Amino acid sequence: MKTISLMGATGSIGTQTLAIIREHPQEFQLAAISVGKNIDLARKIIIEFQPKLVSVQSKDVCNTLKAEFPHVRFTFGDEGLIEVAVYKDADILVNAVLGSVGLDPTLQAIESGKTIAIANKETLVTAGHLVMEAAKRNQVSLLPVDSEHSAIFQALQGEKEKNIERLILTASGGSFRDRPRQDLETVTVQEALNHPNWSMGAKITIDSATMMNKGLEVIEAHWLFNIPYNKIDVLLHKESIIHSMVEFHDTSVIAQLGTPDMRVPIQYALTYPDRLPLPSGNRLNLSEVGKLHFMDMDLERFRCLDFAYRAGEIGGTMPTVLNAANEVAVEAFLNGKIRFLQIEDLIEKALSVHQVIEHPSLKLIQEVDRETREFVRSLL
Repeated sequence: MKTISLMGATGSIGTQTLAIIREHPQEFQLAAISVGKNIDLARKIIIEFQPKLVSVQSKDVCNTLKAEFPHVRFTFGDEGLIEVAVYKDADILVNAVLGSVGLDPTLQAIESGKTIAIANKETLVTAGHLVMEAAKRNQVSLLPVDSEHSAIFQALQGEKEKNIERLILTASGGSFRDRPRQDLETVTVQEALNHPNWSMGAKITIDSATMMNKGLEVIEAHWLFNIPYNKIDVLLHKESIIHSMVEFHDTSVIAQLGTPDMRVPIQYALTYPDRLPLPSGNRLNLSEVGKLHFMDMDLERFRCLDFAYRAGEIGGTMPTVLNAANEVAVEAFLNGKIRFLQIEDLIEKALSVHQVIEHPSLKLIQEVDRETREFVRSLL
């Protein structure tokens, strides 16, 4: 029996993690959770899974739920997230929160010796050097939950790092993959949220449409697998059947395939190095699929991917700026304050004015993150 702390229990990855726990009650137990604004869903989770610790965003909500569930310990805010992350009775932390708020709790969990199943891109994007140094120092495993990184992780089992020629991340292309760039000036939020392959949260779905999601994944892959950026490629693959590939220097390529189902990489992170059945999953039938399609990525068409490569290569605080600017810009688009292509414009402006600081501390990363957000909001 593995006990799990789950940050971001009401989000897309969080609810799918809960589905796995529900499907394997003899294997997993939910010990602690953090939740966002969806308090109605939080109540249902508490009733069904009986976690011992629950963290919420505000003190008012904390007090309300305390009265409803006196047998549960409640906490709130940033300190509450950290309590969930380091909860002593949990074997593994699933970091499924959205945004840079997941960084400090993850570092604290690593220091406490927790195994980390990481779905929070921003943790590695903004502070990859700190996270990987801490993981190595504390001999903590970081198990990838993103389908692309899980695919690479699976393809590398039994392989040696010195034999890797390159990593190949696949990208669905997002909601607008078949539309020319000039048609994107007037697209609506609803159109952008209509992803053809995956069911994800709003922010990640927009990131998929801009290709920033893939850019963040490139930076993540650099840190997770210790591979230089010039050996990380992105390939457009509309079917999302091949989740990613590894090419070795003898020209062999190992790919991980499956139907688009986030429960598969989540479950693999929870069970590694073992596997469990997924009875409710759909098995891949290649004869039904028939054909798979691939195209090179156009960095002029998908400028956010280009921004991410450049920010990653520069390093230091530049990826922090990339991430913070993107979060504010996407939020502005979702709230109807800017047009779709203005997301790119805001990110580019933030990157262009930033003076890079190499090897930043956590405190400095947090300052740059805050300053970048303020700068981008001032442009709205």
